[in-house]
Amino acid sequence: MMRPNGLARAAVRFKPASFAGTFVALLMSALIVTACGILLETSLRGSVPPERYAGAPVIAAADQYKYVVTGSGEDREKEAVPLPDTARLDAGLADRVVAAPGVKAAVPDFTFPVRALDGVAGEDGVLTAHGWGSHAFTGSTLARGSAPGNGEVVLDPGTARAAKVSVGDTIALRTAAGQQDFGVAGIARATAADTARDFGPGDATVWFSDAQAPVLAGHPGKADAIAVLAKGGTDTGALADSVKKALAGSGAQVHTGDDRGAVEDPGLAYAKDTLFGIGGPFGGIATIVAIFTAAGTVALSVSQRAREYALLRAIGATPRQIRRAVASEALLVAPLAGILGTLPGIGLAHWWFGQLKGRGAIPDAVQIHVSAIPLLIAVGTGLLTALGAGWIAGRRPAKIKPGQALSEASVERLRPGVIRTVLGLATLVGGAVLAGVAAGSTGDGAAGASLGVVMCFMLAVGLLGPLVAKLCAVLFGLPLRGAGPAASLADANSRANSRRLASAITPIVLAMAFASTLVFMNTSERHVADSQLRAGITADHVVTDPAGLPVDSVRRAAHEPGVETAVGILNTQVLVPTGSGEFKALQGTAVQGVTGSGSELAKVQDLGVTEGSLNRIGAGHIAVDKSLASTAHVGVGDKLPLYLPDGTEASPEITAIYSRGLGLAAITMDRASLAEHVTSGFDSTLLVNGGSQRSLSALGRVTDASGYATEQSLDAKTGAWMNNTMAAVLGGFAAVAAVNTLVMTILDRRRELVTLRLVGSTRRQVLAMLRWESLLVAGIGIVLGSAIAATTLIPMMHGMTGTMPYAPPLMYGAFAGAAASLALLAVMLPGRGALRRQS
Repeated sequence: MMRPNGLARAAVRFKPASFAGTFVALLMSALIVTACGILLETSLRGSVPPERYAGAPVIAAADQYKYVVTGSGEDREKEAVPLPDTARLDAGLADRVVAAPGVKAAVPDFTFPVRALDGVAGEDGVLTAHGWGSHAFTGSTLARGSAPGNGEVVLDPGTARAAKVSVGDTIALRTAAGQQDFGVAGIARATAADTARDFGPGDATVWFSDAQAPVLAGHPGKADAIAVLAKGGTDTGALADSVKKALAGSGAQVHTGDDRGAVEDPGLAYAKDTLFGIGGPFGGIATIVAIFTAAGTVALSVSQRAREYALLRAIGATPRQIRRAVASEALLVAPLAGILGTLPGIGLAHWWFGQLKGRGAIPDAVQIHVSAIPLLIAVGTGLLTALGAGWIAGRRPAKIKPGQALSEASVERLRPGVIRTVLGLATLVGGAVLAGVAAGSTGDGAAGASLGVVMCFMLAVGLLGPLVAKLCAVLFGLPLRGAGPAASLADANSRANSRRLASAITPIVLAMAFASTLVFMNTSERHVADSQLRAGITADHVVTDPAGLPVDSVRRAAHEPGVETAVGILNTQVLVPTGSGEFKALQGTAVQGVTGSGSELAKVQDLGVTEGSLNRIGAGHIAVDKSLASTAHVGVGDKLPLYLPDGTEASPEITAIYSRGLGLAAITMDRASLAEHVTSGFDSTLLVNGGSQRSLSALGRVTDASGYATEQSLDAKTGAWMNNTMAAVLGGFAAVAAVNTLVMTILDRRRELVTLRLVGSTRRQVLAMLRWESLLVAGIGIVLGSAIAATTLIPMMHGMTGTMPYAPPLMYGAFAGAAASLALLAVMLPGRGALRRQS
């Protein structure tokens, strides 16, 4: 039995409650690490098989990323940021490609939305348009008629039937170039490749001539990509090399295999960014929290058996045997817990991935990638955590003298370790410094610094736990001293056992801090955005259409009776370089392109201008939100370097700075400067003063400013869901850890509870004491967790929005109530069981 393996097996056999808690903590840790690791791996390896370009072995396209380079030499790093829209290349490059060896044909490809009369293409009237030349690689064939010339189209059979037209008839279509009547040159059978990227209901397709398609798309001379077909016997690799040489110096990239799918589906880049954000930064935080919590549980399990270790030392066990016994215990428990934890971790990753796909954040063609790598990392992390925590917790009982070990096992050691105290104070100071940095930063800088704040303070609570617990027990226990014998006994117990109290409150602090930070960060931002939006829309009517408004909607609205002002808004995003040195980044920024002058915009939208004037908004002149101006270090009269949606560089001059960019858009510019750089040239919104709702209803859905603000809040639900899900994952893990720790603590106190009964306490009095203790633990955990969340959110929101955080009272009450309820259940249920077995 003195062999370490024998000691470990005996400990697991005769102290199952203690090891059950360790097992649960390590299992949950493996679950979190597995789920986040799978999503991270999917972001790195995710791909989309080509559909539209499946018939073309080689695709040439513009680079769909912009890059941020930081550092130099060995420290040089290059971060790729996906463009908000499709970057296009010169359609004339097809002539260079077709002359390359092995090339049979080089076809410029165009895909863009057009609008038809209502009912022609479903409720939204949107068709997916292509150049007719694409039939060479998609396989679509004419059923009747001929290929389209200028002013002509080819329709799919379903669209022709819905429009009640045939070859030789005309059909009215609205494109980015305006409304026009087109002759129907032919009817063609659309293939799956033609409908791989849909703007309409899926099978509503129209083909234009290759010469006219880029003009109607709003990008004269530009193609989405060039599909390259090979001559007979030409290998794909050789063809790709030939095309690369032909395009050398043009900036175009050559794609083969599954890389072609990424070109036709621009959503893949954003999906990979989303998954990387969950599996990377959030996964890192979740892993740290999981390791931190699991290590605390392992340390608690070891410390609860201090008496057994003292006895072993007294009967001759050497320090080495004690350390090896602790290590053997970890080897017995951690691998099995890790392996079992990976199974629900895989399930959580699949559920999370499916939810994101269902909400449109991930293209349907992307599949989750599960390999052995994240599973091995999860199991290995749990094992190393158990070994490390057990070694640290077992150092003192292994090295001290047997007599001193017996003495310390009977009375809690008051003085904390020097190294632990120094590290705790360092993280506390670090958190305070980062809070100051966050308060002085703006935008993403404030959010980034605040993540460090919450992590530092959580580490400080864990490292300084006994000191914090003793101080809190003294302060929070004051009301208990006059609340009766049971409450007084709970107060005395808490003050005398600060280490046990620290183990109990730390997981509750974790749950409250992380859940509150993640959830209330989103509610605060949405609260400010909603307030700005409601105050910023001053138009009488807001006209919207999910598929985009007709190109001539502004003109048509202006001619309606009683209309005073009509301004069209085209919403999209641009990339703005921010920061400097090692902190450079490309920030995705909302932009609105305005049809009309700045003075007309001011009649329907109050941006809250603080400097300059909107009157000069036009070609080369923009207005920006003050938060963006601060982040980019620019002001009125300065030029703001940015990348338009398709990656085109621009440096417009700032003519005004305003304060409602979070609710409206961070950049306001003229629509003409923006329209040529987006795939869909249809306006997103139409703001109208005067007129009637009935007269404007022919253009789209008509509502007022309040109704529009409500719709926008609903549209933001995906972002809120992601934040809430991350909060649920972290908060749920911390809650399970809290219950686990409290149950372990109560089960370890069975001798104490029995002693209280033997000295005359009634069962009711003992249960009342436990109830007061659980409320004390919950109260301290809630207050500390809320304080950490507040210390994180206040500087963050001050930097991002200039306002205080917004925590809905009912939601905060639900968090606090859940923490208190969990503490009560975790203490009272095992406490009742322990007393029942001894009665």
